[in-house]
Amino acid sequence: MESKKFIGMFLPKSSFYLLIIFFLLIIISILEFTVAIPGYALFLLLLYYNFRTNYKRHKEITRYIENLTFNINTASKDTLLNFPMPLVLIELDGTIIWYNSSFKKIFDGEKLLEKTIHSFIKELNPDELSNGNVNFSKDIVINGRNYCVLGNFVKVDSKINEDGFIILMYFVDNTELVELRKKYENERATVGIIIIDNYDDLMQSLEDTIRTQILAEIDAKITRWMGYTNGILKKFERDKYILIFDYKYLKDFEEKKFDILDSVKEINVGNKIPVTLSIGIGVGTDSLLEKFRFARASLDIALGRGGDQVVVKNGENISFFGGKTRELEKRTKVKARVIAYALRELIDQASDVMIMGHENCDIDCLGAALGIYRVAKNRNKEAHIVLNSSNPTIDVLISKIEKSGDYEGLFIAKEEAIEKISKKTLLIIVDTHRPSFTEFPELLKYTDQIVVIDHHRRGADYLQEAVLTYQETYASSTCELVTEILQYVEEKIKLAPVEAEALYAGIVVDTKNFTFKTGVRTFEAAAFLRRHGVDTVSVRQMFQSDINTYINISNVVREAEIVRDNVAISVCPQNVKNVTLIAAQAADQLVNLAGLNAAFVLSHINSGVAISGRSLGDVNVQVILEKLGGGGHMTVAGAQLQGVTVEEAKAKLVGAIDEYFVEINRQNA
Repeated sequence: MESKKFIGMFLPKSSFYLLIIFFLLIIISILEFTVAIPGYALFLLLLYYNFRTNYKRHKEITRYIENLTFNINTASKDTLLNFPMPLVLIELDGTIIWYNSSFKKIFDGEKLLEKTIHSFIKELNPDELSNGNVNFSKDIVINGRNYCVLGNFVKVDSKINEDGFIILMYFVDNTELVELRKKYENERATVGIIIIDNYDDLMQSLEDTIRTQILAEIDAKITRWMGYTNGILKKFERDKYILIFDYKYLKDFEEKKFDILDSVKEINVGNKIPVTLSIGIGVGTDSLLEKFRFARASLDIALGRGGDQVVVKNGENISFFGGKTRELEKRTKVKARVIAYALRELIDQASDVMIMGHENCDIDCLGAALGIYRVAKNRNKEAHIVLNSSNPTIDVLISKIEKSGDYEGLFIAKEEAIEKISKKTLLIIVDTHRPSFTEFPELLKYTDQIVVIDHHRRGADYLQEAVLTYQETYASSTCELVTEILQYVEEKIKLAPVEAEALYAGIVVDTKNFTFKTGVRTFEAAAFLRRHGVDTVSVRQMFQSDINTYINISNVVREAEIVRDNVAISVCPQNVKNVTLIAAQAADQLVNLAGLNAAFVLSHINSGVAISGRSLGDVNVQVILEKLGGGGHMTVAGAQLQGVTVEEAKAKLVGAIDEYFVEINRQNA
């Protein structure tokens, strides 16, 4: 058969032969017409025969195709009727015009003809399915069974349907697959690390006979908490535990807000310091090793935020739970000494030093930067502070620095910083740990040598590339941390009066004149600075306000609204000077009023809105403002919202406050 087809490719058709015969007859007619007459008769006979043969062949082919089409249609109809998968035909408005027996079984034989499909399956509204596509798919649940609905638009004769289209839907029962996927998700291994984050202070405060007892109580509490998960709990250091359990139990822990945090605080065997835990949990990856790394990173964040909380890292998403306890001051200064030595080594190895704080620099930020500047200069290194512009909160200090005449070229702007920085430059970030909050985030890309010194609670977007991080949330201010570093970086360091006053002023501002977040080490740092010639009267003059500023602050306080009975919200007018300073001081004034536990003041900044939050500790303003992308401490926090009006920002703030109190009430229920 194949050889015949091959030969047929090279043989001409019969019409070609007839054409040749016709031309030959013409030639014969020219030579001898009488001889050609029989030839014409024969030619006509051949022509008739060829026509009749072709006609019969064409008729047979047509009949064959018609029979084939009929057979296909019959097979298609039989397939639709006996198809094992549920099928349904609907019009464009959702009216059911046909369905097979399998579809009928889904609804226990109920008569569905002429009904709209979305009247009993809401997810299958034809207007919402296609989105302009010919084919679509949708996952639905019917009577406890899971189906993947596959559909497509079929063109039909307009005489049959006015729209010219109908919709054919296939119902694929994938219940087993969904259950298997759900089982896989629920049984994924979840890795966590628990640490007793005040272990050293706790043990030092107890007698030897009680230490074993309290550790046994902690072990029992954690074991009971983990017991029903049938997971693995192993203590691998004196104050650390590793746990591995199924993912489904993580949802239970989250719904209960990790009640183990409150449970361990109830332990009382004579301990004056309450027991607190920090927990880091890693999920969102297939590798156990990667989950363990996520758990360690989560634990670092929890400790960086002051401990007594849980941080869950699920891929790129980070969730926080707890964090209601005030940070406990650490008695030992060992870490400060270790950080000071490490910082000294990094400065010695660097070609030069750049110091950068957060955007809208304040007294604490600038004071800490001046302290680090003194360390760098004493190590004979060129040092600069990256500062684009001054603002009312630091104008007086900037003026003092300029009048002293000893700091020529101290401040550099963005453009000059890019020209000077190199891979060997040591970039020291003070008073913030978030790249986006720095004065010039782009600068971080130009060097790998980065140090972070900060006292704020760690956020999810912390600077992970730092070679050295000194972040202690118990500290009153970054100036306090830098002052402790100064005491260890050299045996006898000499501070200029303006440097000592700047550091002292930073402590005074962040402690509200030694009333908030003030510990023993805060006073020790202040005493060290006092010995270096701090003039307290001169420092106090830095914070003097003119009469207009005082009036504006009073107006903001007067216009405050009270929500939740004990939270004040006010807005700083747009047409006043020093809005950031006024907002912060107005929030301080509001929170000092009787009956108020927290205060928030909103102000216009550039293309957005800034929020200053203050509290006495009963309300965690940091948790509230973190919901809006901000951060800080339990008693002092802030946030900046870009591209919104004051009214929109206020609405978001009220929503965050309501959400916070709902969570608190749920935890206390």
